[in-house]
Formats: sequence, C-alpha cells, structure tokens
Amino acid sequence: MTLALPAIMMNSNMENPITTTLDPESLRGAMRAWSAGVTVVTATHAGSRHGMTVNSFTSISLAPAIITIALQGSTRTHELVVQAQAFGVTILSAEQVHLSDLFAGKAPEVQDRFADLQIETLVTGSPLIVGGLAWMDCRVLQTYAAGLNTLFIAEVVAARGNGDGQPLIYHNRKYWGLK
Repeated sequence: MTLALPAIMMNSNMENPITTTLDPESLRGAMRAWSAGVTVVTATHAGSRHGMTVNSFTSISLAPAIITIALQGSTRTHELVVQAQAFGVTILSAEQVHLSDLFAGKAPEVQDRFADLQIETLVTGSPLIVGGLAWMDCRVLQTYAAGLNTLFIAEVVAARGNGDGQPLIYHNRKYWGLK
C-alpha cells in the first residue's frame, strides 16, 4: 500500500494550513550539521540486483523489529525494492569508504557494483556485503510517497552484527570515524 504524506502542515493551533517553500539548498546546508552512519541498501528481483549508499535509515521498533529507509524514486535500487518488496541493509565500517563511494555512484564506469565483492544472503535473497559491521534482511510493510522519495517501512526478518568495530560516519560532506 502506498500512501502520500500531506504536502500541507498545520500550525500549532491547527486552524490555518501553511505550505513549505524552503529552498532545497537551505535544507541541504542545515542537514550538513547532522552526523549519520552510512549504509548500503541492496535489492534483487528477477535476476537483477542493485544497491546504493543510504544514510536515511532508522530503527523504529525492536518488537516487532521495524526499520525505515528513504530512497529517491528515480533510482534502480528503488525500483528493485518496489518489485521485490524486500531489501538488505549493510552498515558500513570505517574501513569501507571505498564501498560507500562505489554504491554512491562515484565510479560511473563500474557496471556491476557487486563485482569483486563477497556477498551473502539471509532470508529474502537480498545481497548483503560481507565485512560490514551489521546486516539486516527486510521485508517491506508499507510505503509512503515523500516528495521525490519513498519512505519504506520494513520488518527485519533476519539480522547479524553486535556493534563491534568502528562505524563509517558522514558529516558535513566528509567521512569520519569515532575516536
């Protein structure tokens, strides 16, 4: 089921609707102050597989196990997630900057982003990158249109990882590690 999020927000007294006309560059600049972990979201369907670097990832609930991701609607990964109704999430380590760049499309000459990578699958068949800090295999529960993106709410059907290691962090257009 796909539901559209409202384009109009209500003010605090809920009487007069206000529309948002914020310049995207203003928001982009403000969001540079937000630090986020880096993941690669992957999906496979009908013999095709693709993945992309994503930092719009959040845990919603432990019981039941629910997470959310947001993907731009024009991407191949988005299309595969919609078709498969499943995806994988690999949380990258500080040593995997090259994978973040690869799956962010910073090597456009690479046709198969999975070439030379060791992957595994758990339940849904979504590829998970070996060497990440953690992996989640997810089934889509609901989708919501959100501007140019789709918000996917998903059940985690399998997970691995225990938090050991240094995560890859993205802040102010640069990669960072914890000290």
